[in-house]
Amino acid sequence: MNPTYPKFTFDQTLSINQIDFFKKNGFIHFESFIDSDKVSELIHSLEEVQDSFVDQNVEVVNGIPLKYGKDENGKTIIHRIPFTSQFCPVTKSIAQDPRLQALKVLMPEGARIAENEKDGVVTNHYVNTENSNFKQMGWHTDSMRDIFYGKKILPMLNIGLYLDDSSEFNGGLRIIPGTHQQNIFNMLFRKAYFLNNDEDKNEVLVQAKKGDLVIHDGRIWHRVAQSPYLGSQSRRRVMYIPMIVGKYMPKTEESFTPFYHRFQKLVG
Repeated sequence: MNPTYPKFTFDQTLSINQIDFFKKNGFIHFESFIDSDKVSELIHSLEEVQDSFVDQNVEVVNGIPLKYGKDENGKTIIHRIPFTSQFCPVTKSIAQDPRLQALKVLMPEGARIAENEKDGVVTNHYVNTENSNFKQMGWHTDSMRDIFYGKKILPMLNIGLYLDDSSEFNGGLRIIPGTHQQNIFNMLFRKAYFLNNDEDKNEVLVQAKKGDLVIHDGRIWHRVAQSPYLGSQSRRRVMYIPMIVGKYMPKTEESFTPFYHRFQKLVG
């Protein structure tokens, strides 16, 4: 694949060309899913949720830990907020956008947006500062979570909505195209989960603008590199909306913390 992979426009339905591209490569990039005004509204709403959680010292939501750190001004921020749509109305409206239903064509029958399952809608906030706890994320697949739950690996989509421009300047998402079709051995052992941050000769850098939508298959190998810059120039915020299949398994305040979250300290 060329480093400058094709980008598409999101419509009410996916074209055969778009479906074929995703099936072959395991990801697809749509430009300008929402406009800059909507992005600004969403960021403002998310910051209100963050500040409320910080004030209340919220550490866990539905069994999933929050990841705290500091920004370039020394302000306490939350690098990773799970189940965001349960607290942020703007996030909820985007997760329930009817246009996202068109993505079901990439999944088996019965696919659904999982606002209340797994980790729900997750907001990630990367920033490279001395006291940041989220500067990068090593190689991993999202489907490994199913193994930790003791479940069969099922297809899933991670629907990433970009709130900042993203490229090599602030780290950027790196994907190895086609690895969603790998066997279970390669899913488990191709890379050292989260520990390996090395460049791969087959990786593709996702270069996105704020408001873009980048969807990847949960079984694909991907990472987020560390920005070569410090402070605000390194900021990278992405909201991930999961689409899954299988038995409905909602999370509640009584839900336990999954074992794999013990590895969060390896992500930073």
